[in-house]
Amino acid sequence: MNPFLNPLFLLRVAKGYLTDVDRVWNMSPEQLQRYRDRSFRRLVRYAYAVPVYRQKYREAGVHPDDISGIADIKKLPFITKDDLRRHFPDGIVHPRFDRSNAHVVSTSGSTGQPVSLYTDIYTIIQALFGFIREIREYDVDWRTTRMSVIVDLTPESAEEAYLSRTVMPFLGKLFSFDNMQILHVGDPPEDLLRRINEFQPEFLGGYPGVLRALAVLKRRGNGDDVSPRVMASSGAVLDDYTKRYIEETFDAPIFDAYGSTEAGPAAFECRNGNYHIHSDLVHLEFLDDDGNDVKAGEPGHVVVTKLYGRGTPVIRYTGMKDYIIPRDDTCDCGIQTPLLGIVGGRKVDAIVLEGDKIIPPSAITGVPGKVMHELDTDKIQQFQIIQKRLDCIEIHVVVDDRLRDIGPSVDTIFSELGRRYERIFGDSVDVRVKEVDHIRQSGQVDTPPHVVISEVPVN
Repeated sequence: MNPFLNPLFLLRVAKGYLTDVDRVWNMSPEQLQRYRDRSFRRLVRYAYAVPVYRQKYREAGVHPDDISGIADIKKLPFITKDDLRRHFPDGIVHPRFDRSNAHVVSTSGSTGQPVSLYTDIYTIIQALFGFIREIREYDVDWRTTRMSVIVDLTPESAEEAYLSRTVMPFLGKLFSFDNMQILHVGDPPEDLLRRINEFQPEFLGGYPGVLRALAVLKRRGNGDDVSPRVMASSGAVLDDYTKRYIEETFDAPIFDAYGSTEAGPAAFECRNGNYHIHSDLVHLEFLDDDGNDVKAGEPGHVVVTKLYGRGTPVIRYTGMKDYIIPRDDTCDCGIQTPLLGIVGGRKVDAIVLEGDKIIPPSAITGVPGKVMHELDTDKIQQFQIIQKRLDCIEIHVVVDDRLRDIGPSVDTIFSELGRRYERIFGDSVDVRVKEVDHIRQSGQVDTPPHVVISEVPVN
């Protein structure tokens, strides 16, 4: 049965839409904290009946009555990807959760370790409220603005569940989505640009790598009618060079959003360029290697708790493997939530040097952009940083053949790249800059390849 034909369900959705989307503007920080504490208490009570959580909480000697709010979160043990994989399917949902009307969503598995979770239609809608909030900051209306969104429509991906499998087919019987174009990230960039050119969107969103590929094609004379007013990126680190390249090509600003299959929307850039946490939807912890909170301004491993929804609870989940820098300052944009600094990328794609020194992707992905900016060229079409061993790192570069003989030579660019990376990695690391025809894909997935890959095992 289509739940949107149920008047009570529609009333619940309407109420949520009116209250949830604008909450981060309408509530004070104190009101938001009380809301978060209530949500967290409900979540822990729900999770205590879920076998994997019940087992871990009993082993830790903690009960829901011990939790009065988020301040007590460290009483709870971590949950890992392995925990969720080992207990799938029966052990990751409440005994009364109706799996027959639920949806399974899975991470991409680009690391070789995919994880699957259960969700329901209203939880999916709550996540989409977060997306609506993000685009509202830029005066984009999901009902009227012409939107082209490039997402992962692989079966059982979160985006496929949200858009192709649930909300849009159901709502499509009640509303027109003629203003919305949903495209698959795995389709050839040439086909994507052709279809976007025909649609002529005002808003264009997708993975940074795909938007970059579209920008390259546009600079080659394709997509004359692709002129969005605003763009959005998500799903990977948006380095400074890629951001500048895309914005200059399309003559439009691009904002970044941060989230995951497990957590849903987690943070987004406001008009001032600051990352705001969706703190009513998630609670983020930033921890060092010993599990202690890092100070503001220092990078930490992110641990996420999703404060809403049914299906598989996500509480103190360590599986996102991201480096993030928390901030303790505020923003005057009107959004009343805490700020993030740099979203640094995944731990599994960090560079690990001798002495266990870890360099997150965000510290190195901006180097090619800085080199090209200083040398006044866009000759590097794409690049990838691959750590082969602790003491050997390769920089793979795809050169734009149209620009090969214009401006500084390829040798000059490569020499400067090598010098910059040697300065970062140190004299003990052999840095090799190589020209390649194409960048290798990350696993058997359609999403763009990782910019940084470490082949060195990380504990």
